[in-house]
Amino acid sequence: MTKLTAAIRRYHDLLTPAMAAETSGQLVDQHTRRNLYFGDRPLSSVLRPRMITLEQYNFLRSSIRAIMPAFSKAHNAAMADPQARAFLMPADWEEELFKIDPGYEWPVPLSRMDTFYLADEGVLSMTEYNAEVPAAPAYNEVLTEMFLGLPVMREFEKEYEVYPIPARHKTMHTLHNCYAQWAKNGGKSGSKPADPSKKPVIGILDWKEVPTYSEFVLFRDYFRSQGYTAIICDPRELSYKRGKLMARDLDTGDEVHINLIYKRVLIHELVERMGVNNLVVRALRDKAVCMVNPFQCKLMHKKASLAMLSDEQFAHLYSRSELKAIKQFIPWTRVVADRKTKFNGKTVDLPKFISQNKDQLVMKPNDDYGGKGVVLGWTVDQEEWDATLQNYLREPAIVQHRVPIPSEPYPSMVDGEMKIFDRMFDTAPYLWGMDYMSSCLSRLSTVALLNVTAGGGSTVPVVVIEKR
Repeated sequence: MTKLTAAIRRYHDLLTPAMAAETSGQLVDQHTRRNLYFGDRPLSSVLRPRMITLEQYNFLRSSIRAIMPAFSKAHNAAMADPQARAFLMPADWEEELFKIDPGYEWPVPLSRMDTFYLADEGVLSMTEYNAEVPAAPAYNEVLTEMFLGLPVMREFEKEYEVYPIPARHKTMHTLHNCYAQWAKNGGKSGSKPADPSKKPVIGILDWKEVPTYSEFVLFRDYFRSQGYTAIICDPRELSYKRGKLMARDLDTGDEVHINLIYKRVLIHELVERMGVNNLVVRALRDKAVCMVNPFQCKLMHKKASLAMLSDEQFAHLYSRSELKAIKQFIPWTRVVADRKTKFNGKTVDLPKFISQNKDQLVMKPNDDYGGKGVVLGWTVDQEEWDATLQNYLREPAIVQHRVPIPSEPYPSMVDGEMKIFDRMFDTAPYLWGMDYMSSCLSRLSTVALLNVTAGGGSTVPVVVIEKR
């Protein structure tokens, strides 16, 4: 029995019928008190957090550090070479936005790597790089606080140390660092140069009807607790006059001059709803506001970025150690196209290979979210798989080799009684400045498509545990 298995078993043993009922009742109460809902659905539906050992957490950190230089090189190559950039299949309007200088050095200051981690086997598969809007760091931190306060934790912590891994402060520091560099590089505040020594006024920008609004409240309140002026604002309620981007505070209705956008709105939605020359774009071009993440983040956010690491035609970009990390952590990934390529060292006709190996493959649209358009070959018949292939030969998409999905037992209340079911889970560490990892999201599901947006189950915080 591993250290982690023993800890999980001990936690479950402590959930006697009375303890489970008390713990469940407190979870329900805390969701309401803290407004921890994705739309109208509670974020977490189980009675324990995701636990990992310190050794496992360090393995995640070292793995991320090993792979990120390759993503940086892929990004740099795409920015410098139109042919390499075309491989990622950006839209024409995205090409125009990429030309806007963000004013700071990091193309992806805030991100999240979505992975599947089989800890006992030491197998880590990085399946998507969420480089545009890495949601849920505040949710994850507050869920951690909530789980640490559960009645069962009073007993569990007598035998185990439980370490939270907060993330809101890292989001805040990253935003501030980007703003300070932007200000030094010519950012403006109205008609005057922006002052890099002053705290920026933060506008958390997204549509007011999105289901993640409650997380914006958590961030706004945290930023304010640290001395920042912060508001939640909707792109439709912005104005731009005399070099100032003004935002209407969705809580008070007051108009506030913001000079730092914490961008939670999706770029393609912003352009689809408000046009490519919207007020945000105009203010960025004029250096009247700093935005994190910048438009350039879309390059690595494309799912084809993993193909740019995995495809043999780009191997010359990477060092020997980076190629080793790619082989270890990135599953075989290709842009869906009528071409020949390598699989396990052998040349294959890609469309024919995809058609004949559906049980080992996944197809995904190049630029979508929430599990939309993802087709798991082993869950559909041949006719549907081939129809998807024909569609994705015409639309930007990738194909990826199937990876093993881990599972663990999780307790939950069913009709007033505690039940323990195996649930599949992912491991989604947060990255800061395309450099280092800290904190981690985990999503549970009883189906293979693990995505809360797509109705894929429950979110749980990740904590590090150690036997006393």
